[in-house]
Amino acid sequence: MFYAAYIHADPDGSASGSFPDVPGCYFAGDTLEEAAQDAKSALEAHFEFLADDGKAIPESTGLTNKAMSADPEFNENYQGGAWIFVEVDVTKFMGRSERINVTLPHLLINRIDTFVSQNPAYASRSNFLAKAALKALSETK
Repeated sequence: MFYAAYIHADPDGSASGSFPDVPGCYFAGDTLEEAAQDAKSALEAHFEFLADDGKAIPESTGLTNKAMSADPEFNENYQGGAWIFVEVDVTKFMGRSERINVTLPHLLINRIDTFVSQNPAYASRSNFLAKAALKALSETK
């Protein structure tokens, strides 16, 4: 899942940023590049803390982030920086995995397996199915 982050340079050359969809999650670095690299680890650490605390992982408003255009208060406070997008696999923060029995047509399974083997973004068939389910569920809102 992609999360939009706002990043800006400070007068001393360092940089920092935040995620409008994830209140309380901030990142920083000595340079813009270091701050951008820290964004993913900050988001994953924040999600791990939320999961350990039994709290829900915030949903992303996605690549068309509402805060980027529709939230005047957010945009008023964040001028002169840039938006970046950080991809995080949120399935690892959703609790322990459970084995289930799923029945799918043989040719569909073959297509899924071929796709997974050619796309390193998916660790396994199960990971692909979990991400596909999350995507479908997020589109129904």
